[in-house]
Amino acid sequence: MGDPKVISIKQSVFASNDAQAELLRRELKEKGIYLLNLMSSPGSGKTTTLTRLIDALKDSLKIGVMEADIDSDVDARTIAATGVKAIQLHTGGMCHLDAGMTRQGLEGLEPEELDLVVLENVGNLVCPAEFDTGAAANCMILSVPEGHDKPLKYPLMFQVCNAVIINKIDVLPYFDFDMDKCAEYIHMRNPKAKIFPISAKTGEGVADLAQWLKGEVAGWKQ
Repeated sequence: MGDPKVISIKQSVFASNDAQAELLRRELKEKGIYLLNLMSSPGSGKTTTLTRLIDALKDSLKIGVMEADIDSDVDARTIAATGVKAIQLHTGGMCHLDAGMTRQGLEGLEPEELDLVVLENVGNLVCPAEFDTGAAANCMILSVPEGHDKPLKYPLMFQVCNAVIINKIDVLPYFDFDMDKCAEYIHMRNPKAKIFPISAKTGEGVADLAQWLKGEVAGWKQ
């Protein structure tokens, strides 16, 4: 009996998703719609950060939000209360979104009149980093209570992100979190990553983050 046949399913799945993601990215570029993929672990403050960003940007940009979660519509209701267009995506137990799922969400959101769409991905530092969603940029949130060594433990997440938001800096005095070490570890994984220390609770640092994102959207439309 000969050797068993080996089929690289994982590679095929990723290759197919990458092709779909690139197509979606080109289509969004042609329409002038900037898609931001926002990732983090649960409890990092994604939704609170997003509400702060919306408040800072909604007078200058038309914004839509896709909230991805395994279940519930709590986050979508919170975002909708800010006055922007929001929909909830249920992943059916899956711990990430891929390009095909993102396209379905966009069709439901109907983003033709929007400048910026934020995809709040499922809370997870592993799976979401593996799948290209077709976004113009990836951004992740690392909260102070999680520790400054997360870039060492979850390298891919930091490698794929254009920007890293370090949230909850208002509690820095109460945690053994080294901001300089964290920045060093982030840049070990991704030398080009932008770093934005903020407090979504107090609003500190959000203006700089909003200004960066506004510039990204403007550049995407050129």
